[in-house]
Amino acid sequence: MIRLLHIETSTKVCSVALSENGVLKDFIETHSDRYIHAEKLTLFIEELLQRNAWKMDALSAIVVSGGPGSYTGLRIGVSTAKGLCFALDIPLISVSSLDALIELGREKYPESTICGLIDARRMEAFSKIEDPLGNTLKTISADELEATTYETYDPFIVIGDGAEKMLKIWDERPLTIDNNIHSSAKGQVKLATNSFKQEQFEDIAYFEPFYLKDFIATKSKKQHF
Repeated sequence: MIRLLHIETSTKVCSVALSENGVLKDFIETHSDRYIHAEKLTLFIEELLQRNAWKMDALSAIVVSGGPGSYTGLRIGVSTAKGLCFALDIPLISVSSLDALIELGREKYPESTICGLIDARRMEAFSKIEDPLGNTLKTISADELEATTYETYDPFIVIGDGAEKMLKIWDERPLTIDNNIHSSAKGQVKLATNSFKQEQFEDIAYFEPFYLKDFIATKSKKQHF
């Protein structure tokens, strides 16, 4: 039996979940206008385990968001996950925050190209784009967003906490901007279960999140006169 505890702290959403053999069992998460992970994360983990009558020693591994995303959020999530792994002597699994986000989008839009967009600041975001078959069209990058950014991939679905600020900027393009799909530990379940089966574990002592700090201005390929 594969029992996993999932931790997602790459954005302002503080989210934890439990899965069993690749099936989501339960989750707790909160959306806030500030980072409250330091206050809520361990409390959420304790509450989730208690209400499902799971003991810590029943866990097979700990899953954590490996980034990109908030520096502070990722540090808190990873340090908590590492502490649990050391204490319980179980493996650590990391899942890309954008891969997990796109998994959530895929559930709602199975036949669409999906752009996962994690807000960084101002008009900057971390992003990845996948086609309906799950093939990567644009690898993970940190970009400054403009009116024509990613237009090569139109049409597509935009999800994540970076979607809302693009509502007006991308309003004339053939896009669906769904700002109701946010980063969540729920998106890790399938990916993490596959990693566990393949024994794709992190080195607990040396693992660090993928911060991806450099931003690149993405220019339109159209000619302007």
